[in-house]
Amino acid sequence: MAKNTICIWYDKDAEAAARFYAATFPDSTVDAVRTAPGDNPSGKQGDVLTVEFTVLGIPCLGLNGGPEFRQSEAFSFQVATDDQEETDRYWNAIVGNGGRESACGWCKDKWGVSWQITPRALSEAMVAGGAEAKRAFEAMMTMNKIDIAAIEAARRG
Repeated sequence: MAKNTICIWYDKDAEAAARFYAATFPDSTVDAVRTAPGDNPSGKQGDVLTVEFTVLGIPCLGLNGGPEFRQSEAFSFQVATDDQEETDRYWNAIVGNGGRESACGWCKDKWGVSWQITPRALSEAMVAGGAEAKRAFEAMMTMNKIDIAAIEAARRG
């Protein structure tokens, strides 16, 4: 196990979420599925309790902890994309698998985990600063999924 691992609380579907992430993102795997050694508040002995998985090279632990705690935008995966095709592919995979769109490149998967699908073109526009960044930022504020061509047009003015 890695020294630092992100632990994500799921109601009961950590394994399904991990398998979806592994099928959707490169450098992502399901590494181990562990069952509960005894009954617990969120399940019975033998139920899947934890799932060790990797998302885009980041080690994670999915915990089937029950319905007590919910996901929020306070935690999100930010995925840097290189072009519109990659942006669309990840966005459509998440939203098309029971997720929901949000604003400014954010979406939630069907388990409530937030994702920022962020084209590098947007990040580069923000780093540029000044009027260029302001125009790109204002364009982004009108979007759900980021439209790279619109961001680049806004940068140019």
